[in-house]
Amino acid sequence: MNIFNDIPKQLTEELIDILVNSNGVRIEKIVSRGHKSKPNFWYDQPENEWVIILKGSAKLRFKLNSKIIHLMEGDFVNITAHEKHRVEWTSEEVIWLAVFYSNSDST
Repeated sequence: MNIFNDIPKQLTEELIDILVNSNGVRIEKIVSRGHKSKPNFWYDQPENEWVIILKGSAKLRFKLNSKIIHLMEGDFVNITAHEKHRVEWTSEEVIWLAVFYSNSDST
């Protein structure tokens, strides 16, 4: 298997493939093609999310301090549970690897 395979050329919405879902951990491949969060929408997830950009680039905004981070290939961020955030911008093709997990230690 290869994470860069089986990606459709046209996407009206982000593509989310669950690669692993076991023992409180879920790993997803997410493909974005210029997708961003809808106006006034904030993710407020019950679990922690560690995410890395494998291809492309994106900008995330965090609600608490309005901080925007620009992620490029190889950059990663850990988002704690209920830390409100949104996708402000993505390049023409972005491949994310997201690891969702639940525990008291979010480092």
